[in-house]
Amino acid sequence: MIFTMNTQDLLEGLNTVTRALSPRPAKQILEGVLLDAGENRITLTCSDGALSIEYTNIADVQEEGQAVLPGRLFTELIRKLPQGSVTVNVSDGHLANIRCGKSRSNLSVMNAAEYPDIVQLSSGSVIKIPQNKFRDMISHVIFAIATDESRQILTGCLLEVSRSEARLVALDGFRLAMQKLFQPFELPDGKDVVKAIIPGKVLGELSKILQDDEDFCTMLIDRNRMQCTFGNIRLSSVLLAGEYIDYRRIIPTEFRTEAKANRMAVQDAIDRASLMAREGKNNLIRMSFREDTLKITSNAELGDVEEETDASLNGDPIEIAFNAKYIIDVIRNVSEEDLYMKFNTNVSPCVVVPQTGDSFTYLILPVRVFQ
Repeated sequence: MIFTMNTQDLLEGLNTVTRALSPRPAKQILEGVLLDAGENRITLTCSDGALSIEYTNIADVQEEGQAVLPGRLFTELIRKLPQGSVTVNVSDGHLANIRCGKSRSNLSVMNAAEYPDIVQLSSGSVIKIPQNKFRDMISHVIFAIATDESRQILTGCLLEVSRSEARLVALDGFRLAMQKLFQPFELPDGKDVVKAIIPGKVLGELSKILQDDEDFCTMLIDRNRMQCTFGNIRLSSVLLAGEYIDYRRIIPTEFRTEAKANRMAVQDAIDRASLMAREGKNNLIRMSFREDTLKITSNAELGDVEEETDASLNGDPIEIAFNAKYIIDVIRNVSEEDLYMKFNTNVSPCVVVPQTGDSFTYLILPVRVFQ
C-alpha cells in the first residue's frame, strides 16, 4: 500500500476517527486505525467494537491495499509534521514508512486481516436532519444523560421522530431534558414514529464531528443499529436495547405557580450562591418566589450568600430547594432571554419551558428540606 495526501486532510481524518478508540480495547487490533487505500481515495476507520467512525478523502494512491497502524501514535506523528504532502508506504506488511519533506518515520503495522468487519446497514428507517440543528439539539440535552451504569437504559438518549417533528429526550433520575425540532420527516410506510435509544457516548462524539451547516446528517436506523452519514464521514453504532422510560407521564400538565425572571440574572445569582453551596454538605440552594422578587440563598459552615433579582409571579408564592449543579445545568441550556419556571409544590418537579412555543422542556427534581 502506497499513498500520498495532504497532511492536514490526513490529520483531520485521524482526529475524527480516533474518537471511536477505547482507552481499554477488548482486542489489541482495536488500538489501531485501519487504512484502506483504493482508487483515488483513502478511508480511515476506528472502532471500539460498538462504535465505528469512517472518514474518506481523496489521495494519490500508487498502490492499493490495507494496513492497521497504532491509532493514537500515528495521529500524534502526523500532527507534528509540517504542512504539505505526506506519503505512507507499507511495502512488506510489517513497517509503514512515513515521509513528509525531510522527515522520515517508521511505524509497526498490525495485520489488517484481523481487523473486525464494520457492519454496514442496507435497510431501515431513513431520517434526515440538518447537521447544525441536530448538533444544537444534542448539546442542549446531553448533560441530562445518566452516567450510572446501574440503569443502563438511561445512559442513552431517546430519539423519537414522527412525520412532523423530532425529539431528543434524556433523563438521569434527577432531571429531564427534551429538545424538539419541527420539520417534515419522511417515514417508512405504515410507521407513524421511529424510535432509537442512542448511547450517550455516541451522541457526545457525534456532536463533536457534526458540521455547523445545513447539510443533512442522514441516519439509517434499524432495530439494533444506527448509521449516520454526513459529508465524508460515516458513524455506526449499536443502539441500546429495551424500552425507554415513559417520559410523558413524568412531566406535569397543570401547575399552581408560574414565575418569570431574567435568565442571565438568575444564572449569575445562582453561580455566586453555588460557591457557598459547594462548601456545604449537599450543594444546596434555596429559591424563594414572592410577588415581584426571587430570593436565592445558600449557606455552609463558612458563611452564607443571599441574592435578590426581579421576578414576576402568577399563582401561589413558593420556596423550593435544588441541588445547585442540577438547576444551573438547566438554566445554562435555556437560550431565551427570560427563564420561565412552573411549580406545584416544593417537593414536586419544577418544569422550565419557553414562554411561547414548545421547542424545549426541562424538568428538575427539588431537594426535600426540613425546616
